[in-house]
Amino acid sequence: MRLVWLTLALGVTLAGMNPADASDTPTAKTPADQAATDDPWLWLEDIHGTRSMEWVKQENARTQARFASDASFDKTRDAILQVLDSDARIPYVNRMGGELYNFWRDKTHPRGVWRRTTLAEYRKAEPKWEVLLDIDALNKAEGKRWVFKGVQCLKPAFERCLVSLSPDGGDAVAVREFSIPKKAFVKGGFELPVAKSDVGWIDEDTIYVGTDFGPGSMTASSYPRIVKEWKRGTPLSAAATVHEGKHDDLAVSAFHDRTPGYERDFVSVAKDFFHSELFLRHGGKLTRLDVPTDADANAHREWLLVQTRSPWTVGGATYPSGALLAIRFDDFIAGKREFTVLFKPDEHTALSSYAWTRNHLILDVLDDVKSRLEVLTPPRMAGADDDWHPEVLPGAPALSTVSVVDTDPDHSDEYWLDVAGFLTPASLERGVLGSTPAETIKQEPAFFDASKFTVSQHFVTSKDGTRVPYFEIAPKGIKLDGANRTLLYGYGGFEVSLLPHYSGSIGRAWLDRGGVYVVANIRGGGEYGPRWHKAALKANRPRAYEDFAAVAQDLIKRGVTSPGHLGAEGGSNGGLLMGNMLTMYPQLFGAIACEVPLLDMKRYSHLSAGASWMAEYGNPDTADWNFIKTFSPYQNVKKDGHYPPVLFYTATSDDRVGPVQARKMAAKMQAQGHPDVWFYENLEGGHGAGADNQQSAHMHAMAYDFLWDQLK
Repeated sequence: MRLVWLTLALGVTLAGMNPADASDTPTAKTPADQAATDDPWLWLEDIHGTRSMEWVKQENARTQARFASDASFDKTRDAILQVLDSDARIPYVNRMGGELYNFWRDKTHPRGVWRRTTLAEYRKAEPKWEVLLDIDALNKAEGKRWVFKGVQCLKPAFERCLVSLSPDGGDAVAVREFSIPKKAFVKGGFELPVAKSDVGWIDEDTIYVGTDFGPGSMTASSYPRIVKEWKRGTPLSAAATVHEGKHDDLAVSAFHDRTPGYERDFVSVAKDFFHSELFLRHGGKLTRLDVPTDADANAHREWLLVQTRSPWTVGGATYPSGALLAIRFDDFIAGKREFTVLFKPDEHTALSSYAWTRNHLILDVLDDVKSRLEVLTPPRMAGADDDWHPEVLPGAPALSTVSVVDTDPDHSDEYWLDVAGFLTPASLERGVLGSTPAETIKQEPAFFDASKFTVSQHFVTSKDGTRVPYFEIAPKGIKLDGANRTLLYGYGGFEVSLLPHYSGSIGRAWLDRGGVYVVANIRGGGEYGPRWHKAALKANRPRAYEDFAAVAQDLIKRGVTSPGHLGAEGGSNGGLLMGNMLTMYPQLFGAIACEVPLLDMKRYSHLSAGASWMAEYGNPDTADWNFIKTFSPYQNVKKDGHYPPVLFYTATSDDRVGPVQARKMAAKMQAQGHPDVWFYENLEGGHGAGADNQQSAHMHAMAYDFLWDQLK
């Protein structure tokens, strides 16, 4: 099972340290060391240093005064906050046993409550919830600022859980055992201090744990290198080692499948974002599953599913990239390699995801970035492996997204769907395959008047001839006079797809003002499967930037907007995209919002979790720098360049990308004399830049008001 990271979901940091400082052993200087020596803004890498934080405070005050200190900003922020805090939002749930669980934040509970209810109660307009853990009350009692980061509960009883709590919204968490019947943390139970940990239940008295066990126990990406088996009542130091990875692996983890009759243990060694090795643990020994390291292997009951990322020749057949294959697990272990093809992509389609119910498999297929669902029923008898009985499951309206958000694979064929479009508020539907068609259980309210707008999909030819899609949400009867304030959003990395979705915040803060909103489905994403992602890897990274620029040029050519009225926004890897729009294509944009970004690609692998992304970008300490330098904004910004106004925003507690790259880029551009370079850093919130709804509303409102102001 290849580790799946939805954004840059990565590790802890030695930011602010020269790599040579991390050890007493002298090492040869890398190109990044030399870059650091030549970097006058290196001191900003001291994340919590007095000098750094003083600079941050000064920049925050300047940006706050300019874009977040008048009635207009208050109106935008409050409009967004009303959406985020609305009691009419859908409380999304996941089933554990006979009850439905939800984590909820609102005005009364800014840090949130973890709660549960029954299906019968959930169907009501105003369900009664049983609160299990109140994070705000916990913070008051402990004098902390905990941010809830998820929970794992032991099935089938679902009474004991491992709760993850971040001290500042970052990815490093404390882990505590929690008792649902007692609604309290277990005294003397499993507990870990704040670290980048990976934990999972084996049984009521045993867990798998990967954490910071001391020097040398974390990878270069600052994830667990060692996974152990920890028995209740024993010190962590007595936990038995299950497997040790290498320092340059991304992460090592283990998990136990408790499915009755199919209990199995696995160890996963992630080599990088897209390559991993999966081992079956049995009798104290590890047996590697013989699948390609870049494939995603998933065992469920009697089946092994393999999703390919590269063509794979095995058992006398060749399977294409992006295919989904099935074989009986025991047959595979016995050496058989005759797979059944469950999905095969074509020029227009890709497999977005799949989900098991008790007796069926639901495929979420993208067809030119639009959703459709298919249901497969596996054969019950051995020898009939080719007959999976495919059927079409009614999907979403045109230009919408339908996705499976929960199933009950151990007990029933229940499934939950989230259905939404750019102008269609999300609905949560529930059905039972074979008996109950999907029915709407919850409907999100309309937060803006969608009747004034229209959605369209367009295709543009990129520089190398590739056909690139994009979605446009615009006022009905729009005048194609080039005068429309237009916001172009993109990501283009890590095989992440940007799909149609409903956003009350965007509707209120951008569309209701008369703006046009555009989503670019550029290469590097997953809209057309692995091939779309690989087309922008490493040396091919500029293809993503050419695609985004092509969309911008098409909007201008069509008369939707003009450079002075066209803004761009992106975060994380999308922040790197924004940095390259700034340095490569400044003539196309009137303003850019660059959020929690990567920018210094010379040193990125030595900052925060950067070492884990080298499969995406390359290793700047090798000859890869010859191509990486072409898309490193921090190195490419020039004193004599002409750049549009730019806002960099980040978070001190971001322990994935870290705040230092945005800091350094802003400081460098200001020192070069470029006007309209703005910077804001939230203290909490981690990579999301907001620890609660109030903080999130503030950050988003600042970006939207900055862009609207600059695109006059």
